[in-house]
Amino acid sequence: MSGFWQDRLDHLKAVIAADVAAGAYFGAVLRVARHGVVGFDEAIGSADGEGMKLLARDSVFSIFSTSKAFTNILILRAIEQGRFALTTRVSEVLPEFAGEPRNRATFFHLLSHTSGLPGVWMPRPGMYLDRLDELFEAVIENVHGVVEPGTRCDYSPLANHVLMGEALRRTDPKGRRYRDILREDLFEPLGMKDTSMGLRADLNARHVRPDMRGTVPIKHLSRTIPGDHALFEDPDVEAPHVGCASTVPDLSRFAEMLRRGGELDGVRILSPRIIEMARQVWTKDFPNELYRTVHLRAGWAEMPAYMGLGFNVRGTQIGPHQLGTLTSPETFGNYGAGSALFWVDPRLEVSFACLTAGVMTQAANIARFQKLSDIVVSACI
Repeated sequence: MSGFWQDRLDHLKAVIAADVAAGAYFGAVLRVARHGVVGFDEAIGSADGEGMKLLARDSVFSIFSTSKAFTNILILRAIEQGRFALTTRVSEVLPEFAGEPRNRATFFHLLSHTSGLPGVWMPRPGMYLDRLDELFEAVIENVHGVVEPGTRCDYSPLANHVLMGEALRRTDPKGRRYRDILREDLFEPLGMKDTSMGLRADLNARHVRPDMRGTVPIKHLSRTIPGDHALFEDPDVEAPHVGCASTVPDLSRFAEMLRRGGELDGVRILSPRIIEMARQVWTKDFPNELYRTVHLRAGWAEMPAYMGLGFNVRGTQIGPHQLGTLTSPETFGNYGAGSALFWVDPRLEVSFACLTAGVMTQAANIARFQKLSDIVVSACI
């Protein structure tokens, strides 16, 4: 038994279909499991606004900032291995990261988005965002600390994960590229066969080409493919903050690993203890400066940031939240630009993985995923 109320899951499907029919977005692939048993596994709607290409359960999506989750997990793994610590200053691993106050930022600060760096989408105007070495150089040159680390929560669209990706590369015992570390230490061990950094050539036929619908404020340029967001079609990308492609089945496996305390199918990635720490709130009562603006523009009450170590956490305050209002306070997960979300509710033992087509504005996306998350929880019996 899945532990779900089937009538409510049928309602979930109908709600998604109705929103797609109304033009809120093009379509969604969603998998929900409880106690490891899949209760909902559906592809609804299309990959495009014309409805010419129906979504499938194994459709491949560009997952935008959900890519950060993979970098976060590898950083937690490196901490467990003793390569550096939560308390290690980033400048000790990356000496170029000099200058006050940013040189006092630690890996704890990067993971919790409290590094003191501003929320920068592009470190240099018009630059390509597809090479880790170039991204790192641009962050070092152009992204400087604006407040003391640990005193404010600024969601980092790019800089934190560029720094963490470079730290993983420099401390890797095998001297591998960042993209190879991802594949060999995370994707392959977890059986995430359709997940890659950059759009792997064999995934191209199933790829849902991102339609930003004017909702993303910057371009994602590729040096080899034309187009404002061609980075998401390029196989040779190394962008720790935004560059991965994946499927709902793979993202669900990743979420299940987290639900099970760091292990899946006999493969252990992390210890239960570090996941327990990572899903605690470490940002006090700070607001998330990026989403504070989103909330105020939407006329919503300000919410605490509720950041863990690399994860968004549900927290206790009732207010607009992608992870829902009915989920347990310790529910944790990650999201990507108006289109992607996974979460784990450790109390209910539920995992949720959803990838969608037709990127929504930030406020509309929060409202959409809050609604879907709450319906899922209401189906738990």
